[in-house]
Amino acid sequence: MTSWSARSWRTKPIAQQPSYQDQEQLAAVESQLKRFPPLVFAEETRSLRRQLGDVCHGRGFLLQGGDCAESFQDFTAPKIRDTFKVILQMAIVMTFAGSCPVTKVARMAGQYAKPRSSDLETIDGVSLPSYRGDIINGADFNEAARQPDPQRMLHAYHHSAATLNLLRAFAQGGLADLHKVHKWNMSFVAANPQKAQYLQVAEQIQSALKFMEVLGITAETNATIHETQLFTSHEALLLPYEEALTRTDTLTGLPYDCSAHMLWIGERTRQCDHAHVEFMRGIHNPLGVKVGPTADADDVLRLLDVLNPENEPGRMTLITRMGADKLADNLPRLVRAVKAEGRNVVWSSDPMHGNTVKADNGIKTRSFDAIHQELRQFFAVHQAEGTYAGGIHLEMTGEDVTECTGGAYQISEDDLTRRYRSQCDPRLNADQVLELAFLVADSLKQARHGRG
Repeated sequence: MTSWSARSWRTKPIAQQPSYQDQEQLAAVESQLKRFPPLVFAEETRSLRRQLGDVCHGRGFLLQGGDCAESFQDFTAPKIRDTFKVILQMAIVMTFAGSCPVTKVARMAGQYAKPRSSDLETIDGVSLPSYRGDIINGADFNEAARQPDPQRMLHAYHHSAATLNLLRAFAQGGLADLHKVHKWNMSFVAANPQKAQYLQVAEQIQSALKFMEVLGITAETNATIHETQLFTSHEALLLPYEEALTRTDTLTGLPYDCSAHMLWIGERTRQCDHAHVEFMRGIHNPLGVKVGPTADADDVLRLLDVLNPENEPGRMTLITRMGADKLADNLPRLVRAVKAEGRNVVWSSDPMHGNTVKADNGIKTRSFDAIHQELRQFFAVHQAEGTYAGGIHLEMTGEDVTECTGGAYQISEDDLTRRYRSQCDPRLNADQVLELAFLVADSLKQARHGRG
């Protein structure tokens, strides 16, 4: 392996990057970002890595979720609060079902860049650069908005800092109290058309909380009842931004990308000899890699060789995104190869990206049933192979959107136009994602029982 620096990625081929017209302005923005304070701290990142090490060994579960792509325009305290709330609501269900700690990692405070299938978007014969997320350009279909603008990186930094500030306040200021979170879940169950299916789990959680109160374990006597820990993550796609926020930790002397606690490499940028893998191999954050149905075992093992040569637990999460119709045929061979080589990884399922379709009206959507089916298959494959299904990775929101079809409220294709707010990919709404948590609870319980 050649020597690494935060800039060594610049010598490699690179995909999914914008073409900035003003290189001097780009350099000035990068220089400014390098002087800014870090968004997260190395010790926080090490804490996440330790927790993911426990997940790797079957002693925890990873819940990762949030927006497909954050938006400057939709940057509001209620939106941040509602996504935070629904992550906590899912976590309490999964903690109870799995009888294990749930590590909560939000796709927030930095998820501003998105890969695209084409460099250009064409509408009515007019071709413009594709929208690549608010950190790069604007979603409006006009030449000014679609021109990549380096100044947007500064806006992304400040939006991320404000989001992190609010998330930390929520996590430590009482919003995360288990009793409040459970009351929200009970309200969800009471209103749900299929409440009978979820009532037993909800009532069991309520009994457990009452039992703890009898023992004197309350928010006043135990901080874990009142507070929580939430980490941040995003796809490390725009490398000038990631490089500029890379810092050398004063305690260890090691480099960390301080734009988020956890970063991942997407399916389109995971080539071993390309820039994204080169950058990620040198930072000491926990890393994820998205793995689609075309990945073969050699691809995955080579990536693990490069990104985790010491085979350290907690360093690597493999996030499978295959589709409900492909996972059962493609995941087992990868699981067997990784297991046979004794590699320490967290296996997590992204059931969203492989199940994206176009409705009859041309709107992108995802089927709740297909998402649930892929998750069931993910757990079944790991149970059959004697490995651990360690996490789920969802594009979701706490808002009442209509972007994914199905679920207990039976959102139809005709409903999509009512509240479709995503600028990129369709997200599960609050009711759908909580329903999914209750449905996955049985699979998680079985997976955990197999570990015991």
